Amino acid sequence: MNNITDLFFDLDHTLWDFDKNSILAFDKIFKSQHPTIDINAFIEVYSPINQACWKLYQVDKITHEELRYNRLKMSFDKLNYAISDEDIDKIAHDYIEFLPDNNQLFEGTIEVLEYLYPKYNMHIITNGFAEVQQRKMDHSGLQKYFKTVTNSEMAGVKKPHQDIFKYALSLANANKQNAIMIGDCIDADVKGALKFGMKAIHFNEKGIQPEDKIITIKHLLELKDIL
Repeated sequence: MNNITDLFFDLDHTLWDFDKNSILAFDKIFKSQHPTIDINAFIEVYSPINQACWKLYQVDKITHEELRYNRLKMSFDKLNYAISDEDIDKIAHDYIEFLPDNNQLFEGTIEVLEYLYPKYNMHIITNGFAEVQQRKMDHSGLQKYFKTVTNSEMAGVKKPHQDIFKYALSLANANKQNAIMIGDCIDADVKGALKFGMKAIHFNEKGIQPEDKIITIKHLLELKDIL
């Protein structure tokens, strides 16, 4: 792609392997606090519930606090596991505390960042919580590759709202004509960026049917063939 100077990456589910790191965090919590919970059974019900809650959070249908509580409450209810609100609040707190301590990245993350780093200015745009996202980047060794990090708390809106892309470009001192957004969420990352006027690449690691005219990759190393 010609005239590209700035790359904007999503963090969770794109570079930082949220699913693997979530399993590690919950496993630590359950072993010490709720040892009868089967971690695999929990993750099987939690993952789709968490995704559904995040979609509501992205469009301001639920609050930050409701997201943290609802995804756990709904998961325990589906498992028919009796648990108090006090225990759910503790798990929610510990999960956020433990999650950034795990550093599983998607295969090829460091290799492709090392390849791109000398060629482009690189940035992060994330809907995740500011303090947690920064700890993820620090602990995983990602921070050194990125010039700016824009989160939804700084911008005051979440992807796919146009203002978060505008904010990120301003922070990066970049022009949208020379920028690309790379992320896993077709609505928040890809369609949000395209609507704003940026180019976009869909990281489609789960093999979802690609949409017409949207550039799609299944592995991060494919970026070396595009950029």
